[in-house]
Order: sequence, then structure tokens, then C-alpha cells
Amino acid sequence: MAADNSLIESTKADEDVALSTDSDSSFWRGGRPVYAEKDTYGKPLPRYRTEIRSRWSKNNLYFLFICPYEKLNLKPEPSASTETFQLWDWDVAEVFIGSDFQNIRHYKEFELSPQGEWVDLDIDLDKPHHEEGWKWNSGFQVAARIDRAANIWYGAMRIPLAAIDSRPPKEGNTFRINLFRCQGQAPDRKLIVWQPTMSDTFHVPEHFGLLKLVEPRSERRR
Repeated sequence: MAADNSLIESTKADEDVALSTDSDSSFWRGGRPVYAEKDTYGKPLPRYRTEIRSRWSKNNLYFLFICPYEKLNLKPEPSASTETFQLWDWDVAEVFIGSDFQNIRHYKEFELSPQGEWVDLDIDLDKPHHEEGWKWNSGFQVAARIDRAANIWYGAMRIPLAAIDSRPPKEGNTFRINLFRCQGQAPDRKLIVWQPTMSDTFHVPEHFGLLKLVEPRSERRR
């Protein structure tokens, strides 16, 4: 059976762990990767092929981004202790995720930078200024690390499931999702996506893929 390229499976973890950017850790090795490697119109961007892994626990949803870069576009005087409005103007990794399949124009947005800055937003595209949703706070946490020798930065997120879903967490729960990166400065700025939106913007929920909560493969074979 061919792999579903519009589905990311998030593998259950037995317990929550300290947030880490170590892609070789046993926790992150348990996540099955997908790749953001195209621009918003579907043109391949192999130089920026971004690996994304996901795990979940009874309380949280985790993501790890592995982000190759040429030259970082970083905000001066970063703050990792307070939310950074308009973080999307700089290099970031982003998760757009929603659990409302009836109103797909309402979803949550989570961003982190290579410097550990962050912002979360409650997006409602039916509102004239949906960016005002940044005043919402999910309680999510981030970690970031730059490997300058390898020209790769790593970003991890831990999102409380209660902030994005009213259902009790369980295997089989499905979300609408898309995964993105912004990289570099204009005029060479790259918008790197998992599911192409066929637009100049990321905010096209009709082109989101799916995330499914699953048990580890060994558990499912029993």
C-alpha cells in the first residue's frame, strides 16, 4: 500500500519527557518523519528539506523540526521568556492544527524560532484581523538549538492537548494540520511547506493534511 503523503502519524509515548532537540534520543527516534520540502505552490525545495516528527502523551502533543539552512534570518535582541508578536517575519517553524472538522477556518497556530522565541495564536479566518489571535495563550513550550557547523537548526514543541482539542486523548483521534517554515531574507526568503497551499499564504485550511494519534507499531501488532 502506498504511503499517504498527506498524513502524519503521531506515536504515543508512555510518559512526558523533558523537551529536547536531540533527534537521536529514544523519544524522538520513536516518531515517524514527514518532510516539508516544497514551496507553497508545490515546487520542490530539496536544499531546505525539513524533517518533522511527532509524539503524543495523555497530556501533550510534541513536534520536532530538523531545519537545514544557508543563512539564518534572526530577530535582534530575542526574548525566549515572553511571546514575540510577528515572529513570522523571521526564521520560524510553524504548526497549524485544528480539531474542528465542521469549521476548518478555526484552528491554532504555533511558532518557534532558532533562538527559542515563540508565539501561539487562535486563528479564526472569518474575523477581519485574525492575527489578533496572538493574545490567546496555550501554555505550550519550546526548545531550540542551532548547529552552525552543520547548518541545521532544531526546534521542539510541547503543546497541551487540552489547548487544541476538547476530546479525551486516545488512539485514532485525528486533527487537520499543516507544517511550515520561513527561511532567509527577502528577496531570497523561502516559504517551505508540508502540504502546498497553492497560495502566497499559509492560511489555506482547505489544503491542510491530517495528523492521527497512533500507538507504537509493536503495540499495534499485539
